Amino acid sequence: MSRITFVSAVLICFISTTSFASADDHILSAYQVLQQYDFPVGILPVGVTGYELNRDTGEFAAYLNGTCKFSLEGSYTLEYKSTITGVISKDRLKNLKGVSVKVLFFWLNIVEVVRDGDELQFSVGIASANFPIDNFVESPQCGCGLNCNGVEDH
Repeated sequence: MSRITFVSAVLICFISTTSFASADDHILSAYQVLQQYDFPVGILPVGVTGYELNRDTGEFAAYLNGTCKFSLEGSYTLEYKSTITGVISKDRLKNLKGVSVKVLFFWLNIVEVVRDGDELQFSVGIASANFPIDNFVESPQCGCGLNCNGVEDH
């Protein structure tokens, strides 16, 4: 093997390895994927440990270490199961499973979230409620929501 061929082979291996490594450095978090679909990061709590996404169908699964529960605005309690699934597309999450809201004494499954301009519409099937998107700029923490004041992540 000539020196030029050997050097070329080494350079090709180095470039291939470098390209592969830099591709791995750009793996997106679940929160970054949400933003790609025009959703704020705050619709997921802190602590997502991983996710799966089929970009062709939009089917996804997001994983937490366990069930996550917290209160928002003093009137709603949200619960995220350890696995959240659904279908994502630009401005729409549908067929959601694993997210519930407590309204009065009843737990209702949130089945769809739609972004409409500066609002998010959360649907429980028979009813829906709109909230300003500004309420979801920050991800809530399990146990304490957005009012943690130094409380450690659970």
